[in-house]
Amino acid sequence: MMDWDNLRYFMEVARYQRISAAALRLGVQHSTVARRIQALEQTLGLLLFNKSTVSGYTLTAEGLGLFERLEPIESSLHATQEAMSAQAQQISGHLRLACTEGFGTYVLTPLLTQFQSAHPDITLDLLTMPRHISLPRREADIAIALERPERGPYWCTRLCHYELGIYAHRDYLETQGTIDTLDQLEGLPFIAYVDDLLFSESLKYLGEWIRPQDIRLRCTSLITQYHAVLQAKGLAILPYFLARTDPRLQPVLATQVKLTRSFWMYCHEELRHTTRALLLWDFLKTQVQAQHSLLHSQP
Repeated sequence: MMDWDNLRYFMEVARYQRISAAALRLGVQHSTVARRIQALEQTLGLLLFNKSTVSGYTLTAEGLGLFERLEPIESSLHATQEAMSAQAQQISGHLRLACTEGFGTYVLTPLLTQFQSAHPDITLDLLTMPRHISLPRREADIAIALERPERGPYWCTRLCHYELGIYAHRDYLETQGTIDTLDQLEGLPFIAYVDDLLFSESLKYLGEWIRPQDIRLRCTSLITQYHAVLQAKGLAILPYFLARTDPRLQPVLATQVKLTRSFWMYCHEELRHTTRALLLWDFLKTQVQAQHSLLHSQP
């Protein structure tokens, strides 16, 4: 039988990547944490961490899989504990949520209006900014980003995967004609990001199919790219959650060009035990994952 208390030790080591940091957090000896991790690995018959004196304890593929399965359970337990202790209190306060411009506009804004209807005494700031937000500088309470933070005292989860494809205005395609093969993309005008001003490496996705000389317009904003495509003068790679909401846009080579990216949600460790933050965290985790048909090509 698996010792469930060992899983608590596993989660702390996974987040802090150091036995000593996890021991400090848990209020136990270094040797106790190491023994718990060893016992869990023996019980499961899996190597959960790559252990290094330089990089510390980093999750193996099996360890990451276990972490992602346990995190919603842990979140639910914390939420239950907070809810029980706060039953007699009116939940109120202020939260600042940071995310990318397109995701914040087309996915989060409708959801946040639902959240505030359920919790009218919690006020929100939604920061949709084309740059990294600093949680250590308190620019936001919760951040949703394209990369998982490499280090820091953060509580982090993969919020969702989402897909992107090539889109064009229907009027452009009527003039240009049907595009059936990748070779036909050569010479067509594309709209893309400004490479040296990208805030995330995961936004570099045109090079596999498009020649640099075919990019006729570059801009730092996804919303600007979307409006440029609406002028019926070129093509762009757009996320499904934006493009499929506009009937004027049509996918191009939908089965041949499909990209998948992820959004990660994280907050400062000390914030995760506040009731209002847990409410928003669990709400976003549940509701965003329910938007599968908006985020993916297949229902």
